[in-house]
Amino acid sequence: MASRDTVENDIVETWKREQIELKKKLVSEDCVNWGVSTEEPFSNLNLIGGVDISFPKGDADHACACLVVLNFPELEVVYEDLSMVHLTSPYVPEYLAFREVGFLVDLISRLGKDKPELLPQVILVDGNGMLHPRGFGIACHLGVLTDIPTVGVAKTLFHVDGIERDSYHADQALRSTQQACNPIYVSVGHKIGLETAVSLTHACCQYRIPEPIRQADIRSREYLRQHYTKELNNCSCKMQSSDTDASTEDKDDQRNRGDLVDNTCQTFNDLKLS
Repeated sequence: MASRDTVENDIVETWKREQIELKKKLVSEDCVNWGVSTEEPFSNLNLIGGVDISFPKGDADHACACLVVLNFPELEVVYEDLSMVHLTSPYVPEYLAFREVGFLVDLISRLGKDKPELLPQVILVDGNGMLHPRGFGIACHLGVLTDIPTVGVAKTLFHVDGIERDSYHADQALRSTQQACNPIYVSVGHKIGLETAVSLTHACCQYRIPEPIRQADIRSREYLRQHYTKELNNCSCKMQSSDTDASTEDKDDQRNRGDLVDNTCQTFNDLKLS
């Protein structure tokens, strides 16, 4: 049987090949004109999405994936979808997207089927885009898979040797509001240039975190607070665990019954001999 390390190494090698192929489809410049002029760059932008995945404290295998859609420029939530998810892929640094992005794609696909008129024109992603060791973070990954423009917005800087000094990496620190002490880090996701990504993110900031991501974060955490215990009990992993426990109990019962039969037979034999 292959060791866990061997299995994980095989998974990473597969992910690495897939990442290389997906990156070939990445577009790091503006593909959509959302404005009528440079003075009004977003006058034709009406719907902005935000995605986030929140984890309960002490549980790295279950989370709440959230997609919200806000109108623009009002920044009011017009759609939300939340889903409790069970993450079965291992956590491997620099390959976070392969563990999480599928759940976000599912939410976007569901919106496209149920209410296509509310599909966002661009999605802000809680995570990095091209600000990544191989220039392909979760924001890029999601954009390529859905073919929707995306922007990566990170709360902390992804420290990689030379990444802050190398202008090749399409990212920029942004002080989102006058009250914000710490910057956020905006990076190109897909089908959008850095200048547009930064301007759009700034236009979505009422607080330090841009409103689409902020709302996805708030709502996913509230969902966990209200539903985590119930959802966890209904999770397939718990069902399998229960089945395993039941199977173990059945075997114990069988052994106990066997012991009882043997003891009874021995007692009966002892009676016959006495």
